Amino acid sequence: MGRSGRTKDQDVSERRCIVTGEVTPKEGLIRFVIGPDNQVVPDILEKLPGRGMWVTATRAALDKAGRGQFSKSAKAAVTVPDGLTDEVERQMVRRVVDLIAMARKAGLAVAGFEKVKGWLGGGENVRALLQASDGSERGKTKLWTPEGARYFGCLTAQELGLAFGRGTVIHGALASGKLSNRVVEEAAKLKSLREIDGGEGTASEGIKAT
Repeated sequence: MGRSGRTKDQDVSERRCIVTGEVTPKEGLIRFVIGPDNQVVPDILEKLPGRGMWVTATRAALDKAGRGQFSKSAKAAVTVPDGLTDEVERQMVRRVVDLIAMARKAGLAVAGFEKVKGWLGGGENVRALLQASDGSERGKTKLWTPEGARYFGCLTAQELGLAFGRGTVIHGALASGKLSNRVVEEAAKLKSLREIDGGEGTASEGIKAT
């Protein structure tokens, strides 16, 4: 058993949050490294060189990390950029938008009320239902999350629109697949970062879907 109470599994990689001290699967954490100029850099893709510092994907944890926890973890004075938490949110939005765009191009994602409804009722193996946080609540309640699927309402209509190559999108769905699993993993972080399901943000500015 790990400290988090989970049975160790070779497919589950755990890290310790430098703020809470809890050891949890790294899927719920955000990695940071110290750059050559001793500045804290978010590593959303988890590919940058250097010793990683992991922080739980919530605004509260990120804000606290910027008030001394990064320096404590690095055992050295480091520079924390102004607005680091907001920058992490912007990068996470970009990451989720790009992954949904990739899923769309792979035929694993559809948008639009009728198409999504068709998938939900037509036997399609849906991995996740996506709905805009600022969409009509009445319209959103007309669709449902299939058993075993995930629901995410943490992107705005503009952000979902970027993912699907449109101006705005209210309803979207992902079919099961490895790429969709990556979307779910990153969207779960964004949902946690935005604190509540459907939480709005301004992170879509300047984002372009791939």
